[in-house]
Amino acid sequence: MICMTIVTLGHSPDADDAFMFYGLTSGKITNPEITFRHVIQDIQSLNQRALKGEFDVTAVSFHAYPYLVGNYVLLPCGASMGDNYGPVVIAREQLAREDIVHTRIAIPGTLTSAFLALMLWLERPACELNYIVVPFDQIVGKVIRGESEAGLLIHEAQLTYQDCGLKCIVDLGAWWKKETGLPLPLGGNVIHRRIPKNKRTIIAALIRESIQYAMRNRTEAIAYAMKFARGTPLELATKFIGMYVNNFTIDLGNIGRQALKVFFDRAYYAGLIPLLPSIEFD
Repeated sequence: MICMTIVTLGHSPDADDAFMFYGLTSGKITNPEITFRHVIQDIQSLNQRALKGEFDVTAVSFHAYPYLVGNYVLLPCGASMGDNYGPVVIAREQLAREDIVHTRIAIPGTLTSAFLALMLWLERPACELNYIVVPFDQIVGKVIRGESEAGLLIHEAQLTYQDCGLKCIVDLGAWWKKETGLPLPLGGNVIHRRIPKNKRTIIAALIRESIQYAMRNRTEAIAYAMKFARGTPLELATKFIGMYVNNFTIDLGNIGRQALKVFFDRAYYAGLIPLLPSIEFD
């Protein structure tokens, strides 16, 4: 008799996550030993709940991983990497890098990789910055209304902010690529160490199969993901999904692993993260 394991799976209400988990949510990818209970929340909330060890498996910002390494191990599949593109700092008017240090900036969360990349770009820790934490989908509005002089954009707003007359101060993914020659690590999946090793192997395989299914069946997977696109036109949502669900998502590979190592190394030696985590994959 097969014993069914219920696995809590946290992921964000975004088109790229919806796309990659389509195989699982649609029931196209199944396993008699595992059933997933999906918990959908924004990445800042997922990071915070992962700090408490609440999920069996969850998407997290790579920035959060040094704080989670005691309870979680990385999965090699499900990563989002910005390869010469990524989070964007925007403002109503053009600002220099030194201006941003003294400017009030709206960010989507202190544990987001976007914020860590921002600190690396500015060469300043959080305590030296003037920031406010704002839900990611409200940042553009904050900047337009002048409630914040600048904003740090993640998700689809990276592709639409110019329609609102806003200026790009820096694309952090493009900056990182020029700086290191590597893609910018943004988010990935982690699995709790309390899950037995044999079950972890099965879960990792199921997530990879879900991503591969979506990539093989793009039309139906994108149609499902559009429910989470927050009104973004199909063409732009499709572009966004293609940016962040790609070969790195199936497996980080050597380049992805190197990028993650450099990201953590630079953050640690700049005093921006508390420890240098071993990059351990299940």
